[in-house]
Amino acid sequence: MAVACAHAQPAWALALAALGLLVSARAAARLALWLYAAFLRPARPLRRRYGAWAVVTGATDGIGRALASRLAGAGLGLVLVGRSPDRLAAASADIRARHPGAQVRTFVLDLAADGLAARVGALGEYIRDLDVGVLVNNAGACYPYARYFHELDEALARDMVRINVEATTRVTHAVLPGMVERGRGAIVNIGSGGASNMPSCPLHTVYAATKAFVDQFSRALYVEYKSKGIDVQCQVPMYVATKMASIRNPSFFAPSPEAYSRAAVRYIGYEPRCTPYWPHALWKLVWLLPGPVADRVILSMALDGRAKGRAKDARKKAQ
Repeated sequence: MAVACAHAQPAWALALAALGLLVSARAAARLALWLYAAFLRPARPLRRRYGAWAVVTGATDGIGRALASRLAGAGLGLVLVGRSPDRLAAASADIRARHPGAQVRTFVLDLAADGLAARVGALGEYIRDLDVGVLVNNAGACYPYARYFHELDEALARDMVRINVEATTRVTHAVLPGMVERGRGAIVNIGSGGASNMPSCPLHTVYAATKAFVDQFSRALYVEYKSKGIDVQCQVPMYVATKMASIRNPSFFAPSPEAYSRAAVRYIGYEPRCTPYWPHALWKLVWLLPGPVADRVILSMALDGRAKGRAKDARKKAQ
């Protein structure tokens, strides 16, 4: 009896062991679910589940154009929305060449221009009789390069708020009633990992703030409309090799728009917030750093980008 008592563990030690086991099991389950979503989970049958058409804003270049092509490959007709008729025609021709038989329409809409409400209203009328099952709010405005808030000119700040916040809100409001009437649909809003996956986003303050709006806007809509058969999602990529990001050459951490869109389409209809391109998820490791250290690391990267951008501007002025 004395030997048995000597080896008995105190209650607090048993409680700590149980807690550790619970935390480890939860972490293992989350890792398994992430691996399944990233590599094994099948894509939704978009046309059958949501409808025959997709509306894609900012569809003439970068992620928007690549996503539109992927959606055409999944059998959806497309309404490409952009501000340049020539670039819309080029994107349409390219998608038709890649996907013979695809139905592609275009709608000219400058989301940064005045009179946005009336212009988006015209888009709503244009798609009224279409079975729009997927909306991709991809159009966005960003800084040309990192800069302090006091260096930000009024026109750029206005465009970011108008395109990232107002246009996303208005286009969603124009497309959503048809989805509610049909009882199905998917809305994909392109946010930013810098706003949603990082502790801070210095020197991109207004951009990050507008994309944080997109994140919260999407989450609230997800809760509101899930019971109505409508899946709302905010995708939060990090760097993608696009003109907007000023990255020319794709890499492991900055994929081409085509590589990103291949992952992005597989995630449509699942989580309310996601980072489809799996290497981007590694940026979340920054959260393991103490807050002040993480802020210094991110600020240092932003300052490096600012220095390169200012040097590029100086070279242009010298020419």
